[in-house]
Amino acid sequence: MIENDYQTAVQACYSTWSGTYYDDYYGAKASYPPVHRDLLKRVLREAGAQTLLDAGCGPASFLRELTDSGMDLYGFDLTPQMVEEARRVMGAYGFPESHFWEGSVTRRESFRPAQNEGGLYDAAICVGVFPHIPAEMDSTAIGNLKSVVRPKGLVIVEARNELFGLFSLNRYSSALFEQRLIQVERLKANAPEESANIDAAISALRERFRMDLPPVRGGKAGEPGYDEVLSRFHNPFELRELLAQQGLGDIRLLFYHYHALPPQLAPWAPKLFLEESLRREDPQDWRGFFMASVFFVVGKVS
Repeated sequence: MIENDYQTAVQACYSTWSGTYYDDYYGAKASYPPVHRDLLKRVLREAGAQTLLDAGCGPASFLRELTDSGMDLYGFDLTPQMVEEARRVMGAYGFPESHFWEGSVTRRESFRPAQNEGGLYDAAICVGVFPHIPAEMDSTAIGNLKSVVRPKGLVIVEARNELFGLFSLNRYSSALFEQRLIQVERLKANAPEESANIDAAISALRERFRMDLPPVRGGKAGEPGYDEVLSRFHNPFELRELLAQQGLGDIRLLFYHYHALPPQLAPWAPKLFLEESLRREDPQDWRGFFMASVFFVVGKVS
């Protein structure tokens, strides 16, 4: 995939979102409380981080939550409108514009040094970005994050949980079954004479899932929406292994955004669904591998 093609689409997707993104995901309008905010703050606090880089900071959605922490905060984002909003928001708290710039997690030159002795950060986080980069760039992005973090500092990456498809019973499940578990094209290659029968079997499989859910998210003003640009899932086991391959240690998986029931069943008891989902929020519960739609993978620089 040509870098400019997918990045241009992602920029277009987020270009109209800078003014509302915070409210949509952190404010009262959020469809699910921002439990990841408190989880991430706790991880950073326990690590004693004082200097933080947010790679893919958006409109400073998370950074604005740390303005009273005493931390030295920096961030960059692929979308110019997001950077402009981040500078506006953080400027009101006294942070200079130079702390926020345009950049891509796949480009080493985007990772500017911290304005301190040594130029390294205590932690680098990357939230909401990995779904939008091609699989072959995952290791590059992890290596870039690691390169600007001091020894014993943290690299924290967020990803959409591919294994959630084993629980969601919707089009995510179909994709997981067909592409990752059954591997339909491999099956056909091994038995080309059965191709028509394989197609019929997969068609029957899809009837077991709600292929119309979740609804495809379009754009706000003619631009491509979230589900119309590259927006991948990650296998927690595989992403953990990628951090290990980049030399990170003490790797932890932390799950969030639990679903007490498969999402399509929520309309039967919406209040109970939300309340019970929030009660399930335990980042280290094994059920998170299947019932949580998002996770952090946290690694320590040696």
